[in-house]
Amino acid sequence: MNNSSLHSTADISRTDDALTEIVALIPAAGIGSRMKSDCPKQYLDVAGKTIIEHTLAALLEHPRIQRIIVALNPADTQFEQLAIASESRITTVIGGEERADSVLAGLDYLAGLQTDKSIWVLVHDAARPCLHQNDLDNLLQLIEQHTESGNVCGGLLASPVRDTMKRMQPQPMTGTSTINHTVIAHTVDRNGLWHALTPQLFPLQLLRDCLIKSLAEQACITDESSALEYCGYCPVLVNGRADNIKVTQPEDLALAEFYLSRKSKESIV
Repeated sequence: MNNSSLHSTADISRTDDALTEIVALIPAAGIGSRMKSDCPKQYLDVAGKTIIEHTLAALLEHPRIQRIIVALNPADTQFEQLAIASESRITTVIGGEERADSVLAGLDYLAGLQTDKSIWVLVHDAARPCLHQNDLDNLLQLIEQHTESGNVCGGLLASPVRDTMKRMQPQPMTGTSTINHTVIAHTVDRNGLWHALTPQLFPLQLLRDCLIKSLAEQACITDESSALEYCGYCPVLVNGRADNIKVTQPEDLALAEFYLSRKSKESIV
């Protein structure tokens, strides 16, 4: 698809680091139904804090992140009760029904700010509490690469697929069985396949324009990169740690606690 109606990569403003602001954006308006919990998954306790507190702490720790926007559900009453909510670098906005709606709400807020700086946005899942600083460092290098060449539109943390991948072929239920059996259609070649992680990093205006266009045309948008891809851009895959897990299922809590405990010991050393 031709992206000329939005921006060419050469048109995205090229600035040095002193004129660049890096903002983290956390879509946190979901209810986390797959966790089978009484509260949204980002407020579940793991390793002594809520998941979202771990997530925000990892972002606040990085010296280049100047502010964080958290998009909340309109009915959310829990975030304001967290001690971290009073951090001066954190601002909240009202999110939407879908992830893309919450991200766009945050982008709209940022677009309305009066600033002479070029803003790059790091979109990160609220339920990814195990983010490491070296992964952030590697991802943020894309800003310098963009400034140097103008050919980098942004990118995302990702990890190569290691498991054998199967394409399913659903089978209809037969007889009185209540189980809808799923069988294998074929094995998918995993070469070249990557797991998309977060954060995902893009210039504010480019991401906002692509997201607006993609939503208006009812494209299938599952993350920020897919909005850029739909509009003809090629985001960069930055190899990230596989322990940057997203807490989605109940069994993920124990794994997140293990990784967070190990991360804490590494930081002490």
